[in-house]
Amino acid sequence: MTISEVELNPCFLTPKRVKPEYPLLVYLPGMDGTGQLLRSQTAGLEAGFDVRCLAIPRKDLNTWDVLAKSVLDLIHAELEKSSQRPVYLCGESFGGCLAMKVAIQTPQLFKRIILINPASSFRLRPWLSWVSQLTYLVPSELYDVGAVGLLPFLASLPRISRSDRHELLKTMRSVPPETVHWRLSLLREFDVDNKQLGRLSQPVLLIAGGSDRLLPSVTEVKRIANILPNNKIVVLPHCGHACLLEQDTNLYEILKDNDFLESKADISTELEVRG
Repeated sequence: MTISEVELNPCFLTPKRVKPEYPLLVYLPGMDGTGQLLRSQTAGLEAGFDVRCLAIPRKDLNTWDVLAKSVLDLIHAELEKSSQRPVYLCGESFGGCLAMKVAIQTPQLFKRIILINPASSFRLRPWLSWVSQLTYLVPSELYDVGAVGLLPFLASLPRISRSDRHELLKTMRSVPPETVHWRLSLLREFDVDNKQLGRLSQPVLLIAGGSDRLLPSVTEVKRIANILPNNKIVVLPHCGHACLLEQDTNLYEILKDNDFLESKADISTELEVRG
């Protein structure tokens, strides 16, 4: 599915090969909302998951609660197509905030949760919050220039292939200025109840880029870890904010190395219990 096809409502991008016998992994993307940037990780993840990637319409100006409901509706629709199976929820940056909103609404739905450089730390960068409030003053023709200038803050460019750098810039430019302004306002206002977050008892993997120049992600995952009862922190020392685009980052291997994958025997047992 192309970006142009995702215009009316949030939807899931689905790989060519659907694997209903595998755990469902739902990925919630960064502020671009396209879901296109997960492509470098998809092949690896498909070794153990049936992957779905959220795509948000370019002109979507909905609240956190409406977006969270859309995600839950999409997940339930997927689960109706096949037998009940474990669901992994993975959110990156803006999607990390959305993942927290989704998880606290239906905590029992998710077997495991992965948060990658969650943008809940946005307010910890006062200058970034201040600048974001001025984005509506920037003429639309200057947004392309701004996107190029933002690249070194979003990613460790030498660690990203040329094609992925082009894809990153392309997706950034695909989002209209008014949508950028709206999603920045969502980040400025983002709030989640710590008591509700603390009730998430399933394992949560908190991944942070140690060289994130955009947000204080290491500080933020440590803060979240103090709230969640069952978590593990992984710091990728040389990675930037868009760490999943970096050539040395393999999300499936990270999950595997941190015992975050279920064996097929575990899945079969769980399905028997549910059935």
